[in-house]
Amino acid sequence: MKKSGIFTLTLLMVGVIFASGCAASNDLTELNIGYQPSTHQIAYMTAYEKGWWQADLEPYGITKINEYQFPTGAPEMQAMMAGNLDVAYVGAAPAITALSGGLDAKIVEPVQINGSSLVLRPEYEYKSPQDLKGLKIATFPAATIQDTLLREWLKENGLDPEKDVTILGMTPGDAVTAISAKQVAAVFLPHPSPAVIENEGNGRTIVQSGQMEANHSCCVLVVSGKLIREHPDIVEQIVKTHIKATEYNQAHVDEAAQIYSNKTTENLETVRKSLKEWDGRWITDPTIIEDSAVNYSNIQHELGYIPKSLTRDEIFDTSFYEKVMSEK
Repeated sequence: MKKSGIFTLTLLMVGVIFASGCAASNDLTELNIGYQPSTHQIAYMTAYEKGWWQADLEPYGITKINEYQFPTGAPEMQAMMAGNLDVAYVGAAPAITALSGGLDAKIVEPVQINGSSLVLRPEYEYKSPQDLKGLKIATFPAATIQDTLLREWLKENGLDPEKDVTILGMTPGDAVTAISAKQVAAVFLPHPSPAVIENEGNGRTIVQSGQMEANHSCCVLVVSGKLIREHPDIVEQIVKTHIKATEYNQAHVDEAAQIYSNKTTENLETVRKSLKEWDGRWITDPTIIEDSAVNYSNIQHELGYIPKSLTRDEIFDTSFYEKVMSEK
């Protein structure tokens, strides 16, 4: 080999070693976290409000947390697919849709189960799901938790979601406005929107989402594959902080309501009413939702939302939770 070739090879090797050294060091200083303004995701808000994200992640070189709010899961997952989010508090269903579409990420933690309500305007009678025939129902857009649950529940009760009812995909704000203006007869939304509608006298809850599917998966914590592979120590701390915030909220529900009210400017008494009346529960154990999430994947495949069903391992990486719990 010529000396010039050896010199070039040496430079390349030095470059590889230098690059490897950089990758090994903590070259990540900021985290982009997405969330939605729902009582389902107060764990994120509590950790932010109390400065836990910043304090807990600072030893790992994270100096700044950039938060991004989304109205529903679809645009949040689009942002993650574009590489604009490292971490997302989001519904399991839109996460599964994105994973099926090539998103490099995994669900590392559950956030909560249940927690949505089907609310019907006062002038409509309701004795069974058949009473919804011919009505317009607003819910989150296609492939979200609410859309997936509602369609499957209607089918299980003898109604064709394409023919017997009109399902309109909306943001929570637009759906609340639509039922208030009598543009739709019902809405199926996560809390606190049902409590807001009831407080304004524009509807009453007729079915809780947990009655549609018991202990169904709802919001989850999704982390990018890049962060999992390159910074597993940071992911482990994210899981620890999420667990800490969840357990704190479980023990301090009134304070959790106040934190949510501060973050969103929603009326505090409405938030308290929501947390008292919803059938939701904040959780941290992934085993509670694994079967439900895989079932969402099967349903979404049947609905034609995704090309194939996903397995548990294609959806979840529970190793961080398992490690954290083994150290407790």
